[in-house]
Amino acid sequence: MGRYLNSSTSYVLYKGQTEQSYFVDKSQMLSELFPFLDSGNTHICITRPRRFGKTVMANMITAFLGKKQDSDSIFKSLKISQNDLYNKYRNQYNVISIDFSKMPRDCDSYTDYIDRIETNLIRDLRKEYPQIEIYEDDSAADVLETIFEECDQQRFVFVLDEWDFIFHKDFVTEENKKQYVLFLSNLLKDRSYVQLTYMTGILPIAMYSSGSELNMFWEYTMASEAKYNEYFGFTDSEVDQLYEKYTRNTREIHISREDLKEWYDGYTTKSGERMYNPRSVVLALTNNNIGNYWTSSGPYDEIFYYIRQNIDDVQNDLALMISGEAVTAKIQEYAAVSMNLTTKNEIFSAMIVYGFLSYENGEVRIPNKELMNKFDDMIHKASKLKAQKYNKRKWRYVQKQLKKSKKILYSNAATQKSINSAKSDLKKSINKLRRK
Repeated sequence: MGRYLNSSTSYVLYKGQTEQSYFVDKSQMLSELFPFLDSGNTHICITRPRRFGKTVMANMITAFLGKKQDSDSIFKSLKISQNDLYNKYRNQYNVISIDFSKMPRDCDSYTDYIDRIETNLIRDLRKEYPQIEIYEDDSAADVLETIFEECDQQRFVFVLDEWDFIFHKDFVTEENKKQYVLFLSNLLKDRSYVQLTYMTGILPIAMYSSGSELNMFWEYTMASEAKYNEYFGFTDSEVDQLYEKYTRNTREIHISREDLKEWYDGYTTKSGERMYNPRSVVLALTNNNIGNYWTSSGPYDEIFYYIRQNIDDVQNDLALMISGEAVTAKIQEYAAVSMNLTTKNEIFSAMIVYGFLSYENGEVRIPNKELMNKFDDMIHKASKLKAQKYNKRKWRYVQKQLKKSKKILYSNAATQKSINSAKSDLKKSINKLRRK
């Protein structure tokens, strides 16, 4: 079979994940999908920050449901195998799995990008259903409708990863974004051949679907919906298990359990549960080295622009957060989509979507030491690049207080009184700065 239809790629990739030393079993997520497979024509979109296991989950779903090959050898030792419906759903479906981050070679236009995807999908369908007559001007949706009508009402599960990848490419225009949304709508909405759509990415879809194009999706974000939160990121108990395995199998222990919490914990779900960044935890334990595994990306650079320009005095609040304070914010998750940010709330909203900040009870904060170091570098870099509209003497005083606060916070000997005093001094300096 082909690249997208009943491909073996997801099977191979997920099998590799399960064989890693610090694998965490999230297979119970599959049981959440079983009712939707029975009802049909259900569309789910789950968005999470980078490095929170979205692609691993997409590969797991494809490997379990897809007809390509028997995946019992992978799943029989995982939690989902204890479900009474395990054999009913395993490897029973035609799965169309598309990773939208896979760019064709020498791609420099939206047309090249989307034409390649549609051409490859039609090629796969033609190979699997040679009896179907396909016309030159047929879209993928046309071909799938024909298969449904002429092949005993064959239906398909769609697993779409990195749905929003294309929005970060320089060659994509606003008109291209509209075309892309219409492409997805035409492929999926009100189609008899859709058994289930499982779509994932970073950006919420609502902003791009200004009308009714993608309103068939049930959308789940980390900040707004509690459902599915336990399947993305690591919980305290999961990290406990990983750390126990680390101590058993590592000759020289260089990482403490407290290190993992300080460096990689701090993300908060809608239900209030704290989550760890899974990729950083795994890399730290694998390398036996606590450190910063955060990698910058295009969105990081875009957000830094607004910080460097000090839009809406955002640097002041970031300085407070670097000192350990939380800052009140009204979150607008969809602001991240356009990256045309004009207020602190919009900037903070984008930071939450991309995993730079954590949000809980109307406040934003830097989740952990890994990100704290990134923000520390960012704010000092910003203050050097932009002299700002502030009195330079007052700004230097803020920097001094920030340095003082960090020194106290990172000291094992710090008392609550000294911490509160440092934070109070920092707040006073920032208030003076704001009065200019």
